[in-house]
Amino acid sequence: MPPVVPESSSGFTVTGDFDGRWPLVLASPHSGREYPAEFLARTRLTLAQLRRAEDAYVDGLLDGAAATGVPRLAARYGRCWLDLNRAPAELDPAMYVEPFEAHADQSSERVQAGLGVVPRVAGHGLDIYPTRLRLNEARARIAAVHVPWHATLTQLTAAARQAHGFAILLDCHSMPTPAGSNAPQIVVGDLHGRSAAPGLVDVIATHFSAGGLRVARNAPYAGGYTTAEHGRPERGVHAVQIEIDRALYMDPARLARHMGFPAIANLLTALAARLVAVAPSLVLGTPFAEAAE
Repeated sequence: MPPVVPESSSGFTVTGDFDGRWPLVLASPHSGREYPAEFLARTRLTLAQLRRAEDAYVDGLLDGAAATGVPRLAARYGRCWLDLNRAPAELDPAMYVEPFEAHADQSSERVQAGLGVVPRVAGHGLDIYPTRLRLNEARARIAAVHVPWHATLTQLTAAARQAHGFAILLDCHSMPTPAGSNAPQIVVGDLHGRSAAPGLVDVIATHFSAGGLRVARNAPYAGGYTTAEHGRPERGVHAVQIEIDRALYMDPARLARHMGFPAIANLLTALAARLVAVAPSLVLGTPFAEAAE
């Protein structure tokens, strides 16, 4: 049964074919650039300051692949309001008026840095809120957007796996330019081999290298909640995080696309086509699961 496509008001958009005809699913969880009016009225930051945390225009980089029918999820709301690449329990107790039951995720490095599922800080470590929140505010955001986002990813990858014997999820992000003269421009993350088959990661890394870009694996970004939650290579579901140096396609200071945008967009469109073409030869379904046991 194909997944139920959420309404556009759900906090994200879903485009493409939903019946499993494609083995590939694309996600852009941090490119949202809308902010609820009540949030803007409450935050101590300007819209420009909030937008520094966005992976701006990554959804647009995926337009070419999405136009072919490959399913794509794209967040509507900025990650300062809700971070879809965090566990739902990654809540910072210091942010809330009332105490709540302790959970191991509360002590994660991301929460300690102020970057939980409801972030405490935006870009450059700026505090988002002047006062503490009510816990029900966070839980309402999670229920309204986070839960259906990940449920939809699960439905789409399940449909792909049923049709093809495997599914590939590309979780797409942008990153600040890393320091160093030979810093990577692309970081491919598979949780150090836990979220995807090595052969698949090889194809992705080689594709970007052949496009003239410097590629690293798992450093400084190995993957987040999405790859950990959905990457089950032993079951034929492979999740890979892709980080793109945002200076390749935009001016980070002005949050504006520049002339490099089409080249990166075309590279991602070609990657999607390549994965669809070669994935059946990569043994991503049951044979890989048997070999891993």
